[in-house]
Amino acid sequence: MNPTANIDAVSRRGFFQLTLGWIAAIFAACASAVGAVRFLVPNVLFEPSLVFKASKPEDYPDGSVTFLEEERVFLVRKGNTFRCVSAICTHLGCTINRTSQGYHCPCHGSVFDDQGGVKSGPAPRPLEWFSVTLSKDNRLLVDKNQRVNPDKYLVL
Repeated sequence: MNPTANIDAVSRRGFFQLTLGWIAAIFAACASAVGAVRFLVPNVLFEPSLVFKASKPEDYPDGSVTFLEEERVFLVRKGNTFRCVSAICTHLGCTINRTSQGYHCPCHGSVFDDQGGVKSGPAPRPLEWFSVTLSKDNRLLVDKNQRVNPDKYLVL
């Protein structure tokens, strides 16, 4: 008795077609599985809250410009007034630095004056200013949802 008598003869071409078909089917199944897993796992980035509390007003000396790194803003105190300017360059979103004349973007060289206006560089528009109020527990409350003019400030 011949053990291979019941096996249909498969040509070399048929074998390769069958093998490639199975490889394509397995690849498609894996790609679908990856897509399903990506769909089930949310693609979320952490962003800090747009409303945050800073320290108490007395913690900021008169004439100070304090960088709040996590919120990427500068808190400006002049006398009994407080203002808050964005530390994000309007060109490509780099974090800007404070200079004696205003603000400077280290990435592409944009220069802003004390009011956040563009003096030079590729930045297309001035820096954004945010609303500053006093919370019930006597801390500065900055709302990055509310954009204000550079001449608007909190007076204590």
